[in-house]
Amino acid sequence: MAETQIEWTDATWNPVAGCSIVTAGCTNCYAMQMARRLEAMGVPKYEGLTRKSGKRAIWNGVVREDRTALDIPYAWRKPRKIFVNSMSDLFHDDVSEAFIVDVWRVMRETPHHNYQILTKRPERMAEVVARAIPDVLPNVWLGTSVENADVIGRIDHLRAVRAAIRFISFEPLIGAVGAVDLTDVHWAIVGGESGLNARPIREDWIDEIYAQCDTYGTAFFFKQWGTWGKDNKKRSKKANGREYRGQIWNGMPATLEL
Repeated sequence: MAETQIEWTDATWNPVAGCSIVTAGCTNCYAMQMARRLEAMGVPKYEGLTRKSGKRAIWNGVVREDRTALDIPYAWRKPRKIFVNSMSDLFHDDVSEAFIVDVWRVMRETPHHNYQILTKRPERMAEVVARAIPDVLPNVWLGTSVENADVIGRIDHLRAVRAAIRFISFEPLIGAVGAVDLTDVHWAIVGGESGLNARPIREDWIDEIYAQCDTYGTAFFFKQWGTWGKDNKKRSKKANGREYRGQIWNGMPATLEL
């Protein structure tokens, strides 16, 4: 719950711990192994959130709300982009609506920060926000993950949410997404998978998203090639780098008037 190496944010804040695998994009989630490490380090919040499957750690479905973590953003005086729940999903079915409302209260009371909430459950996000959140906060960005064409329906659920900024994380990009409607989507993050079991990314999949971002006026951020490079060879993600079409793409959504 502090500084992070994630390229598109400044800090992470985890009022929820634990999750469940829902689609193929979850298979190699870094947070599962990280939760296992934190448990081994004696951090109570992460105790009993995963099970072993061979050499891998897998979410076991236990989700834990951490009310003590709600105070953390108040202590950060310097404005930051904050990734909310890098170790979970705020809209997991086992996170109570009352707790989500409390997270919103913290974000409302700390307007100097920008909060980035990413979910693989945008249908629940749309339902809860419509029912329980009365206002659109300019400092809250709402996003969903789309790893391939199988889950592009998430974009329609995202578009149904009242939000100042909507974004999509096409990461890990493990397949082509095809023609997608990016109307009212302000930002797209694209990245390949990293790690020992990473699945390859293809440049034409990225090209497809890049072209649609250009068509719809969606800001484009290329996070990484990951373990598989542009040449389809496996090496460290650092060695493969972030260059795409001869440059680094750090696009961010423009500030919107509500």
